[in-house]
Amino acid sequence: HQHFMLVPNFTVLENIILGHEGGFNLEAGQQQAEASLREIAERYGLSVDLSAVVQDLPVGLQQRVEILKALYRGARVLILDEPTGVLTPQETEQLFDILRTLQQQGVTILLITHKLKEIMAVTDFVSVMRGGEMVDHLKTKDTTPQQLAELMVGRPVLLDVGYAAAEPGQPVLTAEHLTVTGASGVPHVRDLSFTVHQGEILGIAGVSGNGQSELLDVLAGIRQVTSGSIQLGGRQITADQPAAPSEVKALGLAHVPEDRHAVGLILPFSAAESAVLGYEYADAMGGKAIGLSPQQMDQHCQHLMTDYDIRPADPSLKSNLFSGGNQQKIVLARELSSQPNILLVGQPTRGVDIGAIEFIHKQLLAMRDRGCAVVLVSVELDEIMSLSDRIMVMNEGRNMGIVRRADTDIQQIGLMMAGVETLPPQKMKAR
Repeated sequence: HQHFMLVPNFTVLENIILGHEGGFNLEAGQQQAEASLREIAERYGLSVDLSAVVQDLPVGLQQRVEILKALYRGARVLILDEPTGVLTPQETEQLFDILRTLQQQGVTILLITHKLKEIMAVTDFVSVMRGGEMVDHLKTKDTTPQQLAELMVGRPVLLDVGYAAAEPGQPVLTAEHLTVTGASGVPHVRDLSFTVHQGEILGIAGVSGNGQSELLDVLAGIRQVTSGSIQLGGRQITADQPAAPSEVKALGLAHVPEDRHAVGLILPFSAAESAVLGYEYADAMGGKAIGLSPQQMDQHCQHLMTDYDIRPADPSLKSNLFSGGNQQKIVLARELSSQPNILLVGQPTRGVDIGAIEFIHKQLLAMRDRGCAVVLVSVELDEIMSLSDRIMVMNEGRNMGIVRRADTDIQQIGLMMAGVETLPPQKMKAR
């Protein structure tokens, strides 16, 4: 499963034998299971502490628990659905070593992924699906990432959108000692400080669930600051001086949220209605919501559909009837057409095809080149590395360091994501 099916407050052993405890004598059953699991773990190189509580384990080890659970139950075919989405690069490489060992031991592995590098690195054969149909089945050694991308989309695709170094301007967004807590009182963002400049993309890297989502929410005005401050458009936002999302938008900020279904769109609304959500009072709409005609909305949406290649180009079509990539384009078109000074983007290519990814990346770079400050949150490390001018790494809500794209590599970023490596304070400040 993409999301682990584990009981967080159970031990590793309890999770693995859940539903297979072995009769009424639980203690004897656990001892027998423990002996069996140690043998399986040694055979396949899946070492993990069976007495550890799952919620205390890093996600890479939690994934090992899922694999152990399947093998303990006699699985000879292992299906992995986007298994690296929550892993650091180092954890990803460890997973691949495990998969190679499993394959050598006779286990058949089906790997479902959109990451072409992973397909090329670890598979023997690759099947490509498009529109619910199988379009080709190839030996991996006989194909290339470019060919696979073309098969996935049905046309030639640029895998490299042509990054050029930015020329940053003045600071337009500053966070100082920013802390954000959840309803339970647990901090999601901890004492975070950073600055974003005109004409740059600040990428925020980190394993999912390390405070990136909450950071975007507080910058967009969806959550309140607990302590610290945000400087934006000449205004200081604090716990005592909060700002609503509409006020933040008025300061020149636009937000492409992580979850387009829950936050970005109202799915039963038409594309024309979705294209003006949050901007009913904007100048493009005549500055007023009352009296906004369907004809105006359709015309505005039609322009966006042409400019952003949204298909089908039908403003009356309900938002839930568009593909994931075209839904994302509707949200992106709405936010970018507001001509923001600052753009917050969360997981911009989640669930979209490679063709739409190419288009979205070009749009983000174009916004940067027009002088917009872009804050990009993505769990796709390749995306962060290919688009960002500077990269801030978050771990457990903290800033592990900010590095220039030219001064780092995926291995260093991966160690920072895992909380293993941080930059010295003087380097963090210098950058």
